[in-house]
This record gives sequence, structure tokens and C-alpha cells, in this order.
Amino acid sequence: MSILKKNMKDLPKIIPVFPLSNFIIFPKTAVPLNIFEPRYIDMVNDAMKSNKFIGMVQPKTYAGNEKTPELYKIGCMGKITSFNETNDGRYLIELKGLLRFQILEEIITEKKYRECQIDFTIFKDDLIEKKEELKFQDLELIFKDLKSLFERKGFVVNWKALEKQGLDETINALAMASPFTLEEKQILLESKNLDIRKNKIAEILKTYTHDIYENNTLQ
Repeated sequence: MSILKKNMKDLPKIIPVFPLSNFIIFPKTAVPLNIFEPRYIDMVNDAMKSNKFIGMVQPKTYAGNEKTPELYKIGCMGKITSFNETNDGRYLIELKGLLRFQILEEIITEKKYRECQIDFTIFKDDLIEKKEELKFQDLELIFKDLKSLFERKGFVVNWKALEKQGLDETINALAMASPFTLEEKQILLESKNLDIRKNKIAEILKTYTHDIYENNTLQ
């Protein structure tokens, strides 16, 4: 059973947003988050008192000390499904991705964290349970190239566990965990469906394998 009613009218029009560089979340994926900044402690407290929804969105640049970096227009709303507080006051939460959204405008507020008016219309298909036509055989070359890239970057991935998941969950998990750039991950997040996302991953991987080939040739 879905943790979100499949009715567009039930969706919030304003949500708190958590800008995080080089980090994306997709529908049907869950991620652990370590919350320690006071403004985001406040955000989680408020979310826990209401619908538990938080929007994850990337800033367009690595924010550094900038408090209000410009945000990409597309993010993904998640729901807090697990919450624990540590002895030193941090929050350890799990956020389950529900559906993507488009930011219409940022809301002026007295709160320490940011809120945005959002619209889900163009991503309403995220709520639909549908059987994908893709098969794991379609991903063999992508898996091979990703494994090679992950190994070179020192990333450890449980590939056997991934292959036991649904195909959409596997592709989305790999897109989230990949050592791609901020801009490349945003392209994957904005891809309309799984097939397009798969093709985008393949295109991005070609640039990495091409760079490796050129470097090896020059040496």
C-alpha cells in the first residue's frame, strides 16, 4: 500500500525544501539523512508535527557559506519514515521518495529553513504503479561500465542486492549513488521516465569512458 494517497488534490502546495549539493532522491527510493544544522533540525521538527513531507532539491552551485543559493526548479518530495535522535542532538532519519515536483516560487517566511510553492502536475505519473518494459538484460553494458567507474572511484556497491530489487529501484539507486557531477545528476532526476533515465546514464558513462581512453592513449 502506498504511503501517499494517489490523488493530486491531496498533495501539499507548499513544502519545506532541503538544498543539498550533488544529492538526489527518486520516487520509490529511501535514503538515510544525518540532520545536525539547527535550521534543518527545526525543519524536521515541523515536518514531524504535520505531514512528514520534505522536498529535496539541489542548489545550482556548491553553496559553501552562501545561505540562499539559487535552486534547480525540479526536486523530489519525500516522507520521513524513520526518526531517531542521538545523544548529541542530531536527527537520524530515513526519507522515502514519493514524487518529483517543480518549484513555482520560493515563499518569504520567518522560518530559518526555506519553503517553496510547488506543482506536481508534470510528474503525476510518478504516482502510477506501472510495469516497465525494460529488462535487466537491457542494462548489462551499463552495469559493466558503472562497475568499472565505481571501482575506479573507490565506491563499494552490493550489486547482488541491487539485482534483487525492481528494475526502477535499481536504476534510480545507481543514479543516486553514482559519482556523477551535480549537473549530471540533475539531468537524471529530470528525465521523464525510466527508459529515458537509462539512456541518459549510458550517455553520461560514454563521456567518462571516452576520457579514460584518451588519458590512456596519451600516456
